[in-house]
Amino acid sequence: MHFQQNISLKPYNTFGIDVPAEYFAILNNIDLLEEVTTLPYTKHILGGGSNILLTQPVNGLVIYNTLKGITVAKEDESHVWLSVASGEVWHDFVLYAIDKGWGGIENLALIPGTVGASPMQNIGAYGVEAKETIESVTFWNWQEKAFMTYSNKECAFGYRDSVFKHGLKEKVFIISVVYKLNKQPKFNTSYGAIGQELEYMGVQELSVKAIAQAVVNIRTSKLPDPQQIGNAGSFFKNPTVPKAQFDVLHASYPGMPSYPLNGEMVKVPAGWLIEQCGWKGYRLGETGVHAKQALVLVNYGNAKGSEVWALSQQILDSVKEKFGIELEREVQVW
Repeated sequence: MHFQQNISLKPYNTFGIDVPAEYFAILNNIDLLEEVTTLPYTKHILGGGSNILLTQPVNGLVIYNTLKGITVAKEDESHVWLSVASGEVWHDFVLYAIDKGWGGIENLALIPGTVGASPMQNIGAYGVEAKETIESVTFWNWQEKAFMTYSNKECAFGYRDSVFKHGLKEKVFIISVVYKLNKQPKFNTSYGAIGQELEYMGVQELSVKAIAQAVVNIRTSKLPDPQQIGNAGSFFKNPTVPKAQFDVLHASYPGMPSYPLNGEMVKVPAGWLIEQCGWKGYRLGETGVHAKQALVLVNYGNAKGSEVWALSQQILDSVKEKFGIELEREVQVW
């Protein structure tokens, strides 16, 4: 395994933050994991780099995951189970499934990053979460020096959350994920503007391809391209509040959008809260809030991670002061 020293991570994170890694190595074969395990360095796993904010030089070893491969684990008349290597680009996997006509992840089209991040973050969009299709996750446990597989239940999925962000944080290297997809897709078009976009597209008959294209159209109209301006997509999670608290807020802010989760909790769009606090389009030096989507913090060229972090804290404080709601960062901070 080839190691490099003092390598800039700017090309490996979509925020485009320029910080060095003490050691850097590319992992493209799981047979190398035993060798890496013996190294006396703190280990950091990097995939697409689309959900991290680098705030300081990274000590230890940064492992850039490039594991590839999509294979059919099993199938029956109704479903197919695909084992997908963690280094596969997520959107490429979505396109693969769409090409086969298999449903379940079409609403997650164009989400940046790699497959390995999907169980860690329990990625989600437009009414669908990765946990709905994930059957199991296989990983290498650094401490146990062994390969292990967790079932869906053992992954303890939550909203943009999983055991890989808590009990197993920095303790494992995700190798592959098995997804259960539908050969007879069940379409989800009720969330957000998907139905409206499909109508605008003139779609007469629903298909996984049409829904994915609608999602792509919506995302590209709202979210900045990391190739054009540094960002990590949605920086904050949408908060959930007790219904009693929401009712009080709604009385003061009748236009507050919401998504009832059950009889007791209500989800409120973080982007709306941030916009109401006047942050949309705000810029300070080389960082700011995107002009079209208040959920997205951006790097205009040479921002430091610490500057982006400071801005995010100002936003958190202002939302808490105005609405009494505590937002939570979605990105991982190094």
